[in-house]
Parts: sequence; structure tokens; C-alpha cells
Amino acid sequence: MARLLQTPPKFHPSEWDIANKMQCASTESQKSRSECMISESQRLLDEIKKTTQKTQSGVNKKIEQRREEIKFWKQELDKKHEQIVHETEVLLTFKTRLEKSLESCKEPLVIAQKCLLNRQRRAGIELVHDEVEQELVKEAEVLQGVIALLGRTLEQTNEQIRLNRSAKYSLEMDLKDKFTALMIDDYCASLTNNIPDTRYADNAVKIEGNFVSPEDWIDFSNMNIEKANEQRNNSLALRALIDGIFLQTANDMRKQCEMVNVAFRKRVKEVKDAKHKLETLLAMVIDETASQEKNIAALKKAIADEEGPFKVAQTRLESRNHRPNVELCYDTVQYRLTSEVQEIAKNIQRLKDTLAQAETELKGLSRRQLSLEEEIQVKENTLYIDEVLCMQMRESICINSF
Repeated sequence: MARLLQTPPKFHPSEWDIANKMQCASTESQKSRSECMISESQRLLDEIKKTTQKTQSGVNKKIEQRREEIKFWKQELDKKHEQIVHETEVLLTFKTRLEKSLESCKEPLVIAQKCLLNRQRRAGIELVHDEVEQELVKEAEVLQGVIALLGRTLEQTNEQIRLNRSAKYSLEMDLKDKFTALMIDDYCASLTNNIPDTRYADNAVKIEGNFVSPEDWIDFSNMNIEKANEQRNNSLALRALIDGIFLQTANDMRKQCEMVNVAFRKRVKEVKDAKHKLETLLAMVIDETASQEKNIAALKKAIADEEGPFKVAQTRLESRNHRPNVELCYDTVQYRLTSEVQEIAKNIQRLKDTLAQAETELKGLSRRQLSLEEEIQVKENTLYIDEVLCMQMRESICINSF
């Protein structure tokens, strides 16, 4: 208790003075350090503010540059997209033309085949492998070749349309991505330090593995544009080829169709000329048959007319053979009667031989008439097949340049 009531130690005035001086010195030092810190902080604030403003300004410029770059490539992609869409639409019209052209070739081929089939019904010597048949076979081959060529071209066109659409799809996907990227960068460009639509984002600076380099980004769009250009050029070349095919095939079909028609007209004229000659010959045979029939009738009448004198002469000889005794004389009368009988018998035989020959000729004329009539009928059948069935059917052939 006595210790607790002890008075605190006393300091010397010099110590008090020193203590005061130290407080002043310490305060002055602290104040100086504080002032330096304030000055340094102000300098740092100014420096950081300027740096931040400069950096943000630089970023804004980069964003604006990037937006312009995206817009540029988007315009390029849009242009190529419009071109490939237009080219595909045009190629689709060529596809339609090919389909119509292919369909139009079927009827001429059927007609050519029907003509060949109809002409198999020609009879006899008319069933000949003539120029018409040769040209019809060639026409069928030309049409089959055209159909095959158009079919292959249609397949090639379908494939080119698929490739065009593939290039169009790649452009559309690229455009979609660029539209999204442009919207994002537009949003980023609109952000300022004073708007509330900003926030802290954890791991914002983390670079993901799916980031690509600017070079790869350019190469990707460039590749899509080059792909579109390539397919468009291929499509243009294919359209030029198709136009050439249309022109060439139409010319080939028209030329061959005309060759067949010319051959038909020529053949019909030949058959008509042959038929006319046969009809002339038939008229001659009919006239000759009538003349021969008259001749046979005349020969028969002549033979009949010789029977009277022949009987008279034989009766006279028979009667004179009954003369008595010496009266049975081979006199001039007997000589002449004998000669008359022999002469008449010889003439009758000559008439009969001539009659037999005439009857043989009449039979030959009848056979010739029948043969000519049959041949004329064959020619009429040929004319009906070629002129009526085939040529009239071929009038419906229409070869268009699609």
C-alpha cells in the first residue's frame, strides 16, 4: 500500500525539452512523409488516370477497327452470298430445261422405234434394209445418245447445285457468326464508364482453347469466299456447257429427223414409181391376156373349121376305095385327095400345137397377172406403212431448243 502511493518519477527539464523537440521532429517527419505520400498518390492518380484513359481510348479504337474489319468481311460475304444464291437460282432453271429436254426426247425415240416395228410388217421383197431403215436406226441411236448425255448432264447439274448450296451454307454460317460478333462489338463500343450495365467478370482474361488467331480468322472467311467463287465459276462453266449441249443435241436431232424424213419421201416416191410401173405392166398383161384369149378362140375356130374339109376329103377317099376292078385307079383325083387329107391333117396338128402354146402362154400371162397383182398389193402395203403409219406419225415430232 505504501508503494502504490509512491509519487511518479520526476524528469529533468532537459529531458522535457528533448521530449518536446522529439515530438516536434517526429511530427514534422510524419507530416513530411504524409505530404510526400499525398504528392506521390496524386501523381500516381494522374498517371493511372491518363494511362487508363489512353488504354481505354486505344481499346475503343481497336474495337472500332475490328468493327470496320468485320463489316468489310461481312460485305464481302454478303456479296458472294448474293452471287451464289443468284447463280444457284439460274442453275435451277437450267435443271428444269434439262428435265424438259430429256422428257421431250422420249416421244421421238418411241416414234422411231414404232416406225422400225411397223416396217417389219412389210412383205416379200419389200422387207429390205433400205436407206429409211438405216436412217431410222441411226435416229434411234442419236436419240438414245442424247438421252444418255442429258441424263449425265442432269446428274452433274444436281451435284453442282448441291455444291453451290454447300458453299451458300458455309457463307451463311460465317455471316451469322460475323453478325453476332458485330453485335457484340457494337455493344462493347457503346459501353462507357458511367453506365450501370457494367460488372466484374471472373476469369474474363482467361484465353480459352478455342480462340483462333487473326490470321486464321481471315483465312476462314477467305476460304469460304474462295469456295463460293470456285463453285460459282464451276456453275458458270457448267451452264455454258449445257447451252452448248442444248444447241448441239437439238441440231443433231433435227438433222437426223430431216434425214429420216428425206429418206422416207425418197423411198415412198421409189415405191410409187415401182407400183406405177407394175400397174402399167399389169394393164399390158391384161390386154395381152385378152388378145391371147381371142387368139385361142380363133385357133379353136380354125381347127373346127378344118374338120369339115377333112371329113369330106376322107369320105371321098373312103368312097373311091370301093371302085370295082380296074376302076380302082390311082388317078390324079386319088393323088390329090390323098394329098389333101395329109395337108389338112398336118394343118390341124399345127393349129393344135399352136393352140397348146397359146394356152401355155395364157397360163403364163395369168400367173404373171396374179404375180403383178400380188406385188402391187405388197407395194400398197409398203406405202400404207411408210406414208400413212410412219410419215403421218412423224409429223408430231417437235424438236425444241430448251
